[in-house]
Amino acid sequence: MNIGLTGGIATGKSSVSALLASKGALLIDADVIAREVMMPGHPVLAAAVQRFGQAILNEDGTLDRKKLGSIVFQNPEERKALEAITHPAIRQEMRERAAAYEEAYPDKLVVSDIPLLFESGLEKGFDEVVVVYVPRSVQRERLMSRDGMTEEQADARINAQMDIEHKKQRADVVIDNSGLWSETEQQVISFLQHKGLI
Repeated sequence: MNIGLTGGIATGKSSVSALLASKGALLIDADVIAREVMMPGHPVLAAAVQRFGQAILNEDGTLDRKKLGSIVFQNPEERKALEAITHPAIRQEMRERAAAYEEAYPDKLVVSDIPLLFESGLEKGFDEVVVVYVPRSVQRERLMSRDGMTEEQADARINAQMDIEHKKQRADVVIDNSGLWSETEQQVISFLQHKGLI
């Protein structure tokens, strides 16, 4: 079974994906692949440098994520330009890994962890889409305390994504992570039991 896992920033999606992996799921993490395609020598990083300039690189040739983030999070057009460079390569790599996992391990759950799953129109590629949900107010609080952001900075990051309530409505399965972690864990275990995976 091949599921897409998504949520919003600071909803706890990474914690849920780690829990699924600990229960035997095979995990494909879009963020990890996104970092891989931005490694020195990769054609995607070269294309990003061509578009945004040498200033997005550190002295050692690695990507300066903060610098690139400051460019794209302030300007929707710049963000779209970056996504046009990175998304096709990330999608291709994820499809290839999912197909390889499904072939090698047909009885396992394959989880593709994709922050911008709905925004990228990728929901059709999965048997089900699972959304890790917390209300927007909780997203904001978590971002401010976790990353030391101001309210404006937190809102800018949240606004860069589809509204979490819309994601919740479009989900096949919702994991509500706004309570205690033990409650979230129980929802994940119930999901796996319902699918006959544990």
